[in-house]
Amino acid sequence: MHFILSKNTHSIFNKEIKMKLNACLLFVSLVSVNYAIANDQWGYQGNISPEHWGEISKDFSACKAGKHQSPINIATSKKLHHHELSFHYDLTAEELVNNGHTVQINVNSDNDYLIYKNDKYYLKQFHFHTPSENQIHGKSYPLEVHFVHANKEGKLLVLAVMANEGKANQELAKAWSVVSDKQNQAVAVKDTFDISKFIPADHGYYHFEGSLTTPPCTEDVNWLILKTPVEVSKEQIAKFAALLKDHHNNRPIQPINDREVDEE
Repeated sequence: MHFILSKNTHSIFNKEIKMKLNACLLFVSLVSVNYAIANDQWGYQGNISPEHWGEISKDFSACKAGKHQSPINIATSKKLHHHELSFHYDLTAEELVNNGHTVQINVNSDNDYLIYKNDKYYLKQFHFHTPSENQIHGKSYPLEVHFVHANKEGKLLVLAVMANEGKANQELAKAWSVVSDKQNQAVAVKDTFDISKFIPADHGYYHFEGSLTTPPCTEDVNWLILKTPVEVSKEQIAKFAALLKDHHNNRPIQPINDREVDEE
C-alpha cells in the first residue's frame, strides 16, 4: 500500500466527466453526512435523539426502516479481496464550520482523492465524532474522523479513522485554533492541512456497505474503517467536546443484519 501526496497535480476531465463531477459536488453538498448545516430538526439529546430520527420526518424514514445502517460493531470479518488504497491529497481545504453537530472541514479540489477498486473517490469534507461511532471488536475510541468522498457517479465512500488519547496532532491543532464556538459560522481556511497526519502508516482496513450516520441515513455508502488508530491529545478531545457543549455526537451501534465485513 502507498500514500501519495500530489502538489500542483491537475486532473484533465473531458466535458462529460466534468458535468458529472459537478452534479456529484451538488449532491454531496445537499445530502452530506451532516445533511444541512443549518438543520436543527435532529440532534443527539431528548426527543430529537437518534432513536427518534425516523419519526421526525418522512425524509428520515431510513433511519428507522433501513436494514444496512451505520455505525456497526465489527465483530467478525473475512479476508475476501486485496484492494489496496491509494491516497492522493493536495493539502488544501476551503472552510471550517462548527455546524452544531460536529466540526466540519470542507474541501473543494479535484486534486484530493483516494483510489479504491480502481475508482477515484474525491474528498469533499471531513468531520469528527466523540466518542467513536463504529466499534472494532466491541472497542470504542475517544474520537473518530470521517473523510467523506464521492466518485463521479455520486457513490459515497466514507473513510473512518479512529483516534486514541496520546500525543497532540499538529494538524488538528490548526483546526481547533480557528474554529468558532458559534454554530453555523464558517471560517475560511488560510493554512494548509496535511491530511496524511490524520491517517496511519498502516492502511489495512475493514469494508462494509452502510449508510450515513446522520439523517437522512441514506444507504448504499461504502465504509472503509482503518484498523490502526492515530493519536490526539486529551486536551484536543476536550476542546471538541466543549464545542459540542459536552454532549456526545455518536449514533448508537446499528444491527449488522445480513451484511458481511471483509478486510484488507
